[in-house]
Amino acid sequence: MAGNDPVLQGVSLDLPKPALGDNRSHEARVRSAMAEILGSEPRLSLRVNQKISKILPASGYRMNCLLSQGPCGWEIIDAAPREQAIPAIGLAVDLGSTTVVFYLVDLASGKTISRLSVSNPQRIHGEDILERILFAGRRDGLGTLQKEIVNVFNKAMDKLATKRGLAPENIGYVSVAGNTTMCHFLLGLDPSHICKEPYIPSANRFDLIQPAEIGLKCHPGAWLYCFPNVGSYFGGDLLSGILASGMHKRPEISMLIDVGTNAEVVLGNQDWLVACAGAAGPALEGGILSCGMRAQDGAIERISIDPETLKVSYSTIDGSPPRGMCGSAIIDLLAGMFVAGLVDPTGKLVRNRDPGRMREINGEPAYVVASEDETGTGRPVYISQSDIKNLIRSKGAMYTILNVVIQSVGIDFEDIDRFYVAGAFGSYIDPGKAITIGMLPDVPIDRFSALGNSAGKGAVKALLKRGSIKEVEGICEKITYLEMNVRGDFMGQLTGALFLPHTDLGRFPTVRRLLGL
Repeated sequence: MAGNDPVLQGVSLDLPKPALGDNRSHEARVRSAMAEILGSEPRLSLRVNQKISKILPASGYRMNCLLSQGPCGWEIIDAAPREQAIPAIGLAVDLGSTTVVFYLVDLASGKTISRLSVSNPQRIHGEDILERILFAGRRDGLGTLQKEIVNVFNKAMDKLATKRGLAPENIGYVSVAGNTTMCHFLLGLDPSHICKEPYIPSANRFDLIQPAEIGLKCHPGAWLYCFPNVGSYFGGDLLSGILASGMHKRPEISMLIDVGTNAEVVLGNQDWLVACAGAAGPALEGGILSCGMRAQDGAIERISIDPETLKVSYSTIDGSPPRGMCGSAIIDLLAGMFVAGLVDPTGKLVRNRDPGRMREINGEPAYVVASEDETGTGRPVYISQSDIKNLIRSKGAMYTILNVVIQSVGIDFEDIDRFYVAGAFGSYIDPGKAITIGMLPDVPIDRFSALGNSAGKGAVKALLKRGSIKEVEGICEKITYLEMNVRGDFMGQLTGALFLPHTDLGRFPTVRRLLGL
């Protein structure tokens, strides 16, 4: 019982054999022995009772049990003869609207033994989550969305388990961190009120669920924990990120920034938390740009431009010829172009600065990063004038969201000890370049920490630490949620952020020095 204290734990029992002076039932022997270990008697399902009545006499009353932390405390969900091991396997899931990431975790060792990332099939009904909500309202729409995501879960469990010589039935616990809408789709809950005033989900909290209720094919005694949500646009994925960061336990003030389809932000410490979410991310992810793409093979991940010679250098994720640019490269590119004078503070291309790379593509000005003969597609990789406009709108919204949050509690960016940048985007972004374009505040670089897939990490932690569910409930009680959709000061501040880096250069002294101003 030492170590991580996971939600699934294996226990070996050596029970006294029945005698005339001890004619207790098999079930009573098991409960009594477990009570000595746990401090209280565990729950036994009928299915387990049926198994132990056969196992104990045949095994000399020596048995292995698999304990699970259920809604009423410990329960025995499986049993086997002593010579037969029972693996304690959990599945943690980052349920994203674009990508779903699965982590197969050996809860005995605490190690993630396999990982799988798959595209969310619901994208065919709309890249935008609002489009999917509208689809859910049509005839059989919600059922279709639920079936699609459940099928993804089942296929992933089969693939991950088989790869490790296991079966899906060995997966005894599932934890899921997703945004409010994605969790509604998974659980078959009506999401229609999420996107309209007063922006309320069908449910904020979800009790432990038997996976079979929604069609998941894993251990028959398994439980599924779905992280709760705090608001329509503040879901379990962000709560999972808070859990992973530990910011809710620190006395210093921290900020968690998760850039995805939306920008989600949490500010606070062990005493208080303020959170909000708003639309900012699509262009920053690269998904809506002319040559934007996900971080996969052929994606340019780093770009630099020499401000004197204007020479462009880049690298792709796998070293192959470029096919497009992912989010980290797009931030690098805009920052490099700005410092090199290829775009002005309004984001307008300076076409006479590098005529060799400036072109007219699809009827508008564009800057070519890689020409046709360099790419893996036979088409140039470029950024257009409208791409830059979208980028500036997205980065401006990102910065404005951060600024509105700190103003809501009366502090400055300088008062924040740690900035956690989460998500795949946060793993690769260069904070210095993000500061250059005015996306992140101008504070010392060493205050920024890449948290990686914070939703996935929090979901794994929920499996490894039994107290995580109560910890998350405590986080929910601390949070004050700001609904960005109804804040009048957001639009007013956004106008000033639609420049590189900002209309007020005093906010970005590092950038001002970089520009020699």
